[in-house]
Amino acid sequence: MNDASLTPAHGATDKPPTSSEIGERIWLAIAERRLRPGTRLKEEQLAEIFGVSRARIRQALAGLASEGLVQLLPNRGSVVAAPTVEEAGDVFFTRKLVEERIIERLTPRITPRQIAELRKHVARERAAAEADAVSDVIRLSGGFHMSLAELLGSEFLISTLRDLISRCSLITAVYRDSAHYNCGPDEHSEIIDCLAAGDAGAAMRVMRTHLDHITTSLDLDVERQIESDLKRVLG
Repeated sequence: MNDASLTPAHGATDKPPTSSEIGERIWLAIAERRLRPGTRLKEEQLAEIFGVSRARIRQALAGLASEGLVQLLPNRGSVVAAPTVEEAGDVFFTRKLVEERIIERLTPRITPRQIAELRKHVARERAAAEADAVSDVIRLSGGFHMSLAELLGSEFLISTLRDLISRCSLITAVYRDSAHYNCGPDEHSEIIDCLAAGDAGAAMRVMRTHLDHITTSLDLDVERQIESDLKRVLG
């Protein structure tokens, strides 16, 4: 990502960012490993960086806290959450079960038109990967998994998976051994092929292997450095 992409999301004549837009920028900074676990998220400093009120910053941080990405500490403000190794294992174990359930229910009902839309999504993933557009790669990778849940239409599974993907993004940001986001379009394409063939069992196996590949890219023994310069990262 170049320096221009780290400038505030608004200019002198633009509207200030919403709380959700602020939360998205902070989330991307965490996912791209520019904000480390334990980093203090000072309301006053964030308000200055984004040109908004502290109340709007509090809304953004509350949203991130509900997704497990930020911890709200009494009398100490907010910090980027620091998941433990045990929590990381629990999150990925649960995500496998949820995604396999989505695949199992979606396979018999998916339509050719939906398959075509998924293939277009994977094509955008490939283009982002070839351009080394890290933010787009992260967004589109998670978006593929969310698309499967949304095609199924289960509000419970959609909200559950959204929470799990957010937590997985934090975990991979903390423990990933590589600078590359290992949730690539090739395995996504294999999943689509299985869905198109109506083979739920094969699709579930590919999904399980796919998530295993993400898990094995984590280095759970490495102690990560903490980044504390919010202005440098977000401003």
